[in-house]
Amino acid sequence: MTSWTPQQAGLQEILQTIHDSTDTRNTAVQRNITHKLNNFTRAPDYIAYLAYILSAMPQEDDRIRTIAGYLLKNNARLILRAAPDVTAFVKSAVLAAFNDPSIMIRGAAAQDIVAFLGILEPKNWPECLQQLVHMLDAPNADQQEAAFNVLEKACEDYPRKLDVEINGTMPLDFMIPKFLVLSEHPSSKMRAHAVACLSYFVPIGCQALFAHIDTFIAALFKRAADDDPTVRRHVCQALVLLLASRPEKLMPEMNNVAEYMLYSTRDRNENVALEACEFWLTFAEDPDLAPYLHPLLGKVAPTLLDCMVYSEDDLLWLQGDEEDAAVPDKESDIKPRHYGGKTHGLEHDANGDDAGAAKRVGAYGEELDDGDEDDYDDLDDDEFAEEMSTEWNLRKCAAAALDVLAVRFGPDLLNVLLEPLKTKLWSDDWLQRESGILALGAMAEGCIDAIEPHLPTLVPYLINTLNDPKPLVRSITCWTLGRYASWCTQPISEEHKNTFFVPTLEGLLRMVLDNNKRVQEAGCSAFATLEEDAGPELAPYLEPVLRNLVFAFDKYQHKNMLILYDAVGTLADAVGSALQNPTYVEILMPPLLKRWSKLKDDDEDLVPLLECLASVTIAMGPAFLPYAGPIFERCATIVHTSLLQYQAYQQNPDMDEPDRSFLVVALDLLSGLTQGLGMALEPHILRGQPNLLSLLTVCLKHPHAAVRQSGYALVGDMAMNCFPLLRPHIPAIMQELIVQLDPEPKVEFISACNNAAWAVGEIGLRYGRDDPEFQQWVHPLVSRLIPILLHPKAPRSLHENAAVSIGRIGLMHPSLVAPLLPEFAQAWCQALYEIRDNEEKDSAFRGLCTLVQTNPAGITKSLLWFCNAIVRWNQPSPELNSMFQQLLNGFKQHDAVGWAAQVATFPPVIQERLATRYGV
Repeated sequence: MTSWTPQQAGLQEILQTIHDSTDTRNTAVQRNITHKLNNFTRAPDYIAYLAYILSAMPQEDDRIRTIAGYLLKNNARLILRAAPDVTAFVKSAVLAAFNDPSIMIRGAAAQDIVAFLGILEPKNWPECLQQLVHMLDAPNADQQEAAFNVLEKACEDYPRKLDVEINGTMPLDFMIPKFLVLSEHPSSKMRAHAVACLSYFVPIGCQALFAHIDTFIAALFKRAADDDPTVRRHVCQALVLLLASRPEKLMPEMNNVAEYMLYSTRDRNENVALEACEFWLTFAEDPDLAPYLHPLLGKVAPTLLDCMVYSEDDLLWLQGDEEDAAVPDKESDIKPRHYGGKTHGLEHDANGDDAGAAKRVGAYGEELDDGDEDDYDDLDDDEFAEEMSTEWNLRKCAAAALDVLAVRFGPDLLNVLLEPLKTKLWSDDWLQRESGILALGAMAEGCIDAIEPHLPTLVPYLINTLNDPKPLVRSITCWTLGRYASWCTQPISEEHKNTFFVPTLEGLLRMVLDNNKRVQEAGCSAFATLEEDAGPELAPYLEPVLRNLVFAFDKYQHKNMLILYDAVGTLADAVGSALQNPTYVEILMPPLLKRWSKLKDDDEDLVPLLECLASVTIAMGPAFLPYAGPIFERCATIVHTSLLQYQAYQQNPDMDEPDRSFLVVALDLLSGLTQGLGMALEPHILRGQPNLLSLLTVCLKHPHAAVRQSGYALVGDMAMNCFPLLRPHIPAIMQELIVQLDPEPKVEFISACNNAAWAVGEIGLRYGRDDPEFQQWVHPLVSRLIPILLHPKAPRSLHENAAVSIGRIGLMHPSLVAPLLPEFAQAWCQALYEIRDNEEKDSAFRGLCTLVQTNPAGITKSLLWFCNAIVRWNQPSPELNSMFQQLLNGFKQHDAVGWAAQVATFPPVIQERLATRYGV
């Protein structure tokens, strides 16, 4: 094979571009360079040129060669489509550069080796792995350390790719014993690499490591008191990983391990302490380990409590004392937000597994990024760590561990911590007080029953602490009050309201207008939580609440303004139609419109403002009409512009993809206007150019699921609130809608599919009984909805929406749907029996009863589930209740003996309710 050699012209062009890139003063030049570098990637041997500059041009400055090395790492994936001579050259060049006399070049080459070894996989580059392992025995300590550094990164990034057979042998069968020996190397750096490399093979269940598991654990104990904190940190990390994947190996030694981890959690080196603290978080999260953790509570909980005090580094970083309300925010302080759009879901009875309201304030008094609403599972602690506004540290880890311990052990944890907590809360040292308040908040969810008897003392203490001169104490107190908001807002008695609810409300409103931005943020977030918990109970206090929030519009800087929009939107959701009072409309609308008129259509701050307005329009209803015109027109313009931008992008993919958030949130505000104003929107919809409903039909074809999701929400809301305006466009909408109904949607399509399944039921109801136009769609729809209902992997929300829509279509077209009843009756009853009583459920059940009346034989195999679903109702409407009564009487009269025999097999609770409610 001919070896690759560079062409001089190409080499010079790339070299010149790298030289030019070091002139960072000129942004136009920089843009041009970025464009050039992107174009180079089209050359089939670009990576070979970079490797050549890195390894074979010692006459060039180290800085230039290093930049070539970094570009090589960033473009490492190009090796997958490179010619064999290019691949061979790049491999040998980076290995050569790894032995370069210059430390900068060796460092860049090390990063390239990690990248290429991961992309090519060790089995396709065994000589590299061999060379690295061989270098661990090099006479030169720097070479040993450099090779081990690369190996550690590889073990961390892709341990599974190393746990493979290469040319008939398993490299790890040799490497693992080698690492075990090196864990006793005289150099602390080598010892740290050895322990780290070994630990990364624990989570993947690596056989080569588990064959030596006892030797490995013995090696960890030997290194436990190592002088070097990096080695101790890796020992703690290895024990955490072992606890997570092979706890049975640690249990016989648990007393020693626990003592060591308690000792390490108090290590002077914060990195060691943090890694050790992770051990308690991991331990607490595994319910199977609770019996082993329970006896350690008395030592672990107070240790965690002590770890929650701010360190000196934290305080330097936070600079928490100044009154900075008038200081503009740096743009870098503002995290990008992801807007997720509306999803239609049904509420469950208390025994359902509702996830509860989204938490706004974080963690432990820190602000959380807004998670994308498409997250389908709760954050685990790693994601939770990433969500924190500042880096994960000992304080937050300890608070998270305490939170999980509280959920796991509740009152037992409080018994252990009651005295140490009292000491902290009443300490003269503000740092101790602050950590006690944080602990109180962290324990709120798990220990609420045990803490409740103390809350009549603690809540006034917290309200009083809102006057503390230290902003960090005021902000954490807001967070903790937010964690107990549901207790403060309980309508127990007039006295409870006046002693706890009103003072908390007043205290948090004061914090909303604090002169410190961190306190404003915590106050505003906690107030939004209070609004959610208080709901309509807030209505009598609306005037002072609104006046305070409106005052904040003039006071807040950029970042807190985004939280303020959320608080206003949440308030509107909480109090609903109480906001229609003209006084309140007068207070709230002018400042919102002032913000609205200041923002351009492409300003990112428009997204949270539109989101807030969507809630406000629904709550204000008809009272919003005077403001509707310009808001409707602007939303329609944003939809139109966004669709045009996306069309341009599809025709020219080199453009940046337009941000879809504007389109999604404009559709959601149009949904809000539709819900609030209904047919009063008719003149605006008819005047619009192009017509809003034509634009909406295009949105339903959009490649992004979030756009389709909000599009179907708007279709459903228009069906409910202004059906005559929607009806002419339904044939075009139905074409898209039927395709969207998928029994096994990709995770990111679930919400769009949910909204489509819901919208179709709303449309079906509005057409009315046996409507000839709708009849053409009954079969295509039901033949998509039934497989969704029967699919074992479809999410619960999709089962529910599909069931409701089948019921509603059945209510309107029973003769077409009833023959299919035996296919879906059992799954239908299973999907809906836990849903809370509401109009949607009522119409769906009236549909099912109509289908049973039309085809009584269709329910015979599912009678138990049907009766269970009937008796699970708390208060069916009179119409539905009489349908239940009629059907049950009918079954009994048709075959009294058979009915009695069948009912006798039902669980006693169902028999009892059938007898008492329906006399059957």
